[in-house]
Parts: sequence; C-alpha cells; structure tokens
Amino acid sequence: MTAAARPEGHLPDAGRAAADGRPRFTIGEVLAGLRDEFPDVTISKIRYLEGEDLVHPQRTPSGYRKFSTADIDRLRFVLTAQRDQYLPLRVIKEQLDALDRGEALLGASAPAATSAPAAPPVPAAVEPTAPAESAGPAEPMSEAAFAAAAGLEPGQLADCVQYGLITPGADGRYPASALPVAQAAGGLARHGIEPRHLRVHRTSAEREAALVEQVVAPVLLARSEDARARAAEQLQELGALSTQLHTALLEARLREVLGPDADA
Repeated sequence: MTAAARPEGHLPDAGRAAADGRPRFTIGEVLAGLRDEFPDVTISKIRYLEGEDLVHPQRTPSGYRKFSTADIDRLRFVLTAQRDQYLPLRVIKEQLDALDRGEALLGASAPAATSAPAAPPVPAAVEPTAPAESAGPAEPMSEAAFAAAAGLEPGQLADCVQYGLITPGADGRYPASALPVAQAAGGLARHGIEPRHLRVHRTSAEREAALVEQVVAPVLLARSEDARARAAEQLQELGALSTQLHTALLEARLREVLGPDADA
C-alpha cells in the first residue's frame, strides 16, 4: 500500500513514532484522518471492522488500540469498497486475504490505488437518477423548490404525498433525503407512469424493509453502541444486496419484453 493511501497529513506528530520505528496512531487520530474522505465513519464502525477481523491494530499494555499505516490503508480499502462497490464484508475480507497472499485482484482495485475502485456497472435497462447529494441542499425545502428539484409538477408532487411515496414535515417542508424518490417519480412521470401507479413499489419496499428488520432486530437487542454499529453495517449490506437482486430481476424481465434478440 502506498503513502498516497494514508491519512498521515491529517494526523498529529505525537502518534507517529513507535519503539519499532513504525508509525502508530490512536483510534481518534485514525478517525480524524479518514473522516474527510468518509464522513460517516465512526469510532464504533472502526471497532466493528476490527471485530470482523478486517484490521488488526496492536494493543498497548493499558488496552488502547494503536494503528499502523498498513492498518489505515486496510480501513480505507474497506470503506472505499463499501461506498463505491457496495461489497459485503465477507467479499472485502476475501479480497484483503488475497492481497495479503500477494495475489492480484480480478476486476477490483487494490488498496494502494490512488483512485477509488470503479463503481459496479449499471444495467443497460435501468438509468438511475442522480443521488440527492448532488441535486439539492441538506436543509428541508419548500414545496415549490422541492418540486422543481425533483422535476415534478405541483399536482404530481401532491399525488406522491397522497400515495405514500413522500411525506412532508409537520411544517409543510420536504426533506432533501426524499429527493431520490421524487426524482425517480418525476422521471417516470415523463414516460407516462404517474405516482398512482407507483404504489406497488412502495409496498414492495415496505415488505423488503420488514424482512431486513427481522434479520437486524436480534443485534439491536443488545442496545449498545457497538451493536448499533453492527446493525448499521448489516443494514447497509442487506440494502445493497436487495437493490442488486431487484435490479437483476427487473433487467431480466425487461430483456424478456425485448424478445430473444435482446442478448445478441
């Protein structure tokens, strides 16, 4: 792993020297170095990844974790693979084990790469809407601003609310986090598929969420910070896998609509 993958520039000098001559950092220093690139990373998540045997910091006699630059590179690889490739931890661990054995990864970027791993290919039959982060502000939006950002007419936005696709706040403003749903509804409306036709998607999502909740619920019973981190990790992986399955099934069905020449 190269120096380009290390957050040393964000870390104080105090943690850098160790008796064996290798840099060592506290978990707080590691968090500070990674947070600019991965805003959602937390100390609990780093501990969770350690518990999943993805990173192996040393422990001081007092029990404090001390991370090497190699540990930090591994963390960056894991976080990048989750964010950009939606890979489950099992697959990421297999990739790391392969790299530790000196094997090359097929179709995946190594942790030392200066650029992020390539995103998974988008199926030809599905053209996703840009994420909300690039579409609007994080603050709640007025009805007019939200409709404009989503590409919806006021009446179509009202239909989205009526059919349970979007829920405004008590003050009548709309959360920016709802923009991906509204943008998808706006795109479908331009093809003649109105919000009232989308109730099946809402129902399907609710059923999928209930299924995922059943898997994660036992972990949340522990009611600890680490348990919540594990639950969040599971939710991310299960959500990505559910999306992958839904997309694959839809793409296969659309190929059937196009007929036997679709795969030619």
